[in-house]
Amino acid sequence: MRDLLYKNLTFPRLGRKIIASSEIADKQGVHSVVRRHFAYVVKPIESAELFKPQPYLYVVKERNTKEKREHFFCKVKGAILAVNNGNLFQILFVHTLNVNLTANEKLGNQVG
Repeated sequence: MRDLLYKNLTFPRLGRKIIASSEIADKQGVHSVVRRHFAYVVKPIESAELFKPQPYLYVVKERNTKEKREHFFCKVKGAILAVNNGNLFQILFVHTLNVNLTANEKLGNQVG
């Protein structure tokens, strides 16, 4: 069994877009939940000397053999400058990936 959820939210007046997806699956005795999230904001700016946030990367990986589960989380944040029709824009973005894997004893016994 596999459940998918996809969201695409766009806010043109605010210069913002959010894309999110979630996938839940049970396969070969493993229950997996994968969530992805991407968001960005576009802001017009006057000069390239504007404060630019430092890139950010955060990664966590956990394994618990007693509870038979694994967790992985990654988050990336950053900003870039872009020019469109002679106008300068700052694009701020964040991307996250969250993966949870757990053993499903009932499903594992049915497959084998």
